[in-house]
Amino acid sequence: MNKKLKPLLAAALLVAAGPAISGTVTVITSFPKELTQAYKTAFEKANPDIKLEILNKNTVSGIAYVKETEAGKRPEVFWASAPDAFEVLAQANLLEKAGDIANHDVPDKIGNFPINDPSGYFLGQALAGYGIMYNTRLIKAKKLAPPASWADLLAPEWYGNVGITSPSRSGTMHLTVETILQGEGWDKGWNTLLRMSGNSAAITDRSFGVPDGVNNGQFGAGPVIDFFGLSSKYSKFPVEFVYPEETAIVPANIALIAGAKSTAEGKKFIAYTLSKEGQELLLKPEISRLPVLPYKNLNNVPEGYPDPGEIAKRSKVQFDVDLSQSRYYIVQSLFDQTITFRHADLQQATKAIHAAHARHGANIGEKARQLLDEAKKLAWTPLLSAEQTKSPELLALFSGNKKDADISQKLSKIQGDWNSQAKINYEKAQALAKEAASQ
Repeated sequence: MNKKLKPLLAAALLVAAGPAISGTVTVITSFPKELTQAYKTAFEKANPDIKLEILNKNTVSGIAYVKETEAGKRPEVFWASAPDAFEVLAQANLLEKAGDIANHDVPDKIGNFPINDPSGYFLGQALAGYGIMYNTRLIKAKKLAPPASWADLLAPEWYGNVGITSPSRSGTMHLTVETILQGEGWDKGWNTLLRMSGNSAAITDRSFGVPDGVNNGQFGAGPVIDFFGLSSKYSKFPVEFVYPEETAIVPANIALIAGAKSTAEGKKFIAYTLSKEGQELLLKPEISRLPVLPYKNLNNVPEGYPDPGEIAKRSKVQFDVDLSQSRYYIVQSLFDQTITFRHADLQQATKAIHAAHARHGANIGEKARQLLDEAKKLAWTPLLSAEQTKSPELLALFSGNKKDADISQKLSKIQGDWNSQAKINYEKAQALAKEAASQ
């Protein structure tokens, strides 16, 4: 063969075989398949030389995965709804500034909250609010009033009709928990969380277990991030979603992970998610997320679609991401030791308190009232005060290396004490409530 023809033939064969894959972008995310598959399909079509690989983990597991993976083998992109999770990664030097790939049509803030990290380590890709999703058919059948506030889910008639998950299993639930704690204050916020959990039929393994349960009528209602409720509503499930006054509109973020292999391709994917085309994917009925781009920049915004700016204006919560990040692991552990792992005990105490109230009504005597007040205090008061969560020693311990034997031992002791005390408190609360009912 003519030597001059060999390079031409090789080039022709390469073209015939299609474009070579120049890189694989691995995205670690907690988002559901409906969203990730839409982005994978659209991005690969627009960038046929790049393959998108989705590694689905809940946010807490995702943080741990990145921390435990050595540099050079890490995923390229971290994509999740919880801004405090990105603060955790940034403080651990696990994020890399993505450079000037932000869409400059995105506003600087939503309410008083910066959409993009001021330090440049992560960018807002969507907006997210937290609220209550409920099944319209079920509440009508059970004659329950449509919930509009967190307090509505604490009423006795909601016992056994609520679904909830744990902040250690879901980054979005962690944000919901922090929204309630910051909106109502530490003590009242934990009172709300303990009572709502006491009314809950189950604590699901993942965040999507709550909307799935509301969709199929397993639960009447539950706290969820807005896109779970909105995507079900716009997909014609018999559900509604409401933003309580104690909500927060915060960015769902995307970031470049430090120590990844295909950094340039990772940047390209992040830029795509922020483009007009990438933002309009959020409006698909099965996704139903709030874009960071203003609606005037987008096509096909559904009529009556929630306006994040208006929701932020009426919200009573000015979300403090630094506060949330500082007590991130303390809040998760306290929730698990006193709620997740003691759920049956909390349920029984809550049921006994409701029964005592039903027994006496408005005509409760002084002795019964005192017993019931003590039962409520035991069942619905957090084991830690807000001041205790600021302890430098406690904060250092919970943010330390869990593989260190000394730290692990100390954590096990503290968590075991919380668990044991919760059991004691719930059992005593149940006994006092039953005694009050018998008065």
